[in-house]
Amino acid sequence: MKTIRITLWATLLGLSFLWVAANLPLPETLNFIAARNLLVQYSGVLSIGAMSVAMILAVRSPWVDRWLNGLDKSYRLHKWLGISALVTAVAHWIFVSGPGWAIDLGLMTAPERGPRPTGVEAADVATIETMLRTLRDPAEGLGEKAFYIAVLLIAVALIRRIPYRWFAKTHTLIAVAYLVLVFHSMVLMEFDAWTQPVGLITGLLMVGGVAAACLTLTRQIGRRRKFAGKITELQHFPSMKITEAEVTVDRVWPGHWAGQFAFVTFDRKEGAHPFTIASAWDPKTRTIRFVSKALGDYTERLPQTVKVGDDVTVEGPYGRFTFEDSKSRQIWIGAGIGITPFIARMKHLATAPDGKSVDLFHTVPEIDPKPRALLEADVAAAGVDLHLMRDKEDGLLTGARLREMLPDWKSASIWFCGPAAFGDALRHDLTEHGLKPADFHQELFNMR
Repeated sequence: MKTIRITLWATLLGLSFLWVAANLPLPETLNFIAARNLLVQYSGVLSIGAMSVAMILAVRSPWVDRWLNGLDKSYRLHKWLGISALVTAVAHWIFVSGPGWAIDLGLMTAPERGPRPTGVEAADVATIETMLRTLRDPAEGLGEKAFYIAVLLIAVALIRRIPYRWFAKTHTLIAVAYLVLVFHSMVLMEFDAWTQPVGLITGLLMVGGVAAACLTLTRQIGRRRKFAGKITELQHFPSMKITEAEVTVDRVWPGHWAGQFAFVTFDRKEGAHPFTIASAWDPKTRTIRFVSKALGDYTERLPQTVKVGDDVTVEGPYGRFTFEDSKSRQIWIGAGIGITPFIARMKHLATAPDGKSVDLFHTVPEIDPKPRALLEADVAAAGVDLHLMRDKEDGLLTGARLREMLPDWKSASIWFCGPAAFGDALRHDLTEHGLKPADFHQELFNMR
């Protein structure tokens, strides 16, 4: 989380610093219109800068994965940058439109404007600046339309009630709106800014964003990490609303570490959905297990829509929730369906023990006898100590309760997978009582 915050604020504050440096000293007479023009430029730089970085993150580049410590962190930063771009774009729209609204309401008089260069007058000197001036009208008109489209699409991405399939199908259209906004920004940014660091950095970000948008629109993202597979086994646990699917992948699958996830396409119309991998990798069997819980319309329909023998596409593996640290003691917390990466890790430890002492907390509203027996078998094979906590029978897990149950907790690293709010509460409690923030590992398994 720290790296995400640093990257977010470095982007916004870095562009702010460069913009201020390019615009100092401020005009001696800073009237309403002059201040408004400065704010229009500033909000425009922030908006296109944030959107450009968000577009670059969408490519799922391996080096970004390493820098942010996992694709789940990259998606969280992508979301925050999208919100930042939305806020600054709305501010930009208000700064642009505000004087017109004020004039219509009679709150101010229209300022006198000199005529814009046109025709032969504009072409007296064949310069880039002259060419950009002739494009101002289409840039303003197209930019406004692209702004409305981008706001709508970002809203679809943020409103969780909108089905995932609609989000997935419409989100790529942001790439089209982005390309139009790049044109808008190139034409309407103050020309002198292009020779300043703020213009150079913004330009480089837009170049990266345009490349990412092209990859998005040509469906190249993740193409080299997609592999064919077939469902070879299914298990349903209706009372827990859980479906477990075993998929046999083809021989080119590179393998995976326990704790990683993949995007799985069971239905082309529905598209790819992220699922944590719940099995260790064995190249002899080439099987991968995915466990899903009915948390939305798609996962609720999954038991009725998939069957043994169906062809699937698996894209991955992704993520760095791989239990790698220097601690000899680990505490795992799997809340609900968040138990899946720990199942994969236990299956790995059953064949390749690492000598670490591990306590596993599994918090769940209820658990059927068969899943419980499977979990206990994995725990026994891996040599892990299980603390099964059913909400009604055993109560809820809190930081205070964990500290009481495991007095030596400070010597361990904490690995959490489950609802974000639950994880945040545990992180806050444990770090307040002496845990180093770097020793709390949380998978942000939320792609919206």
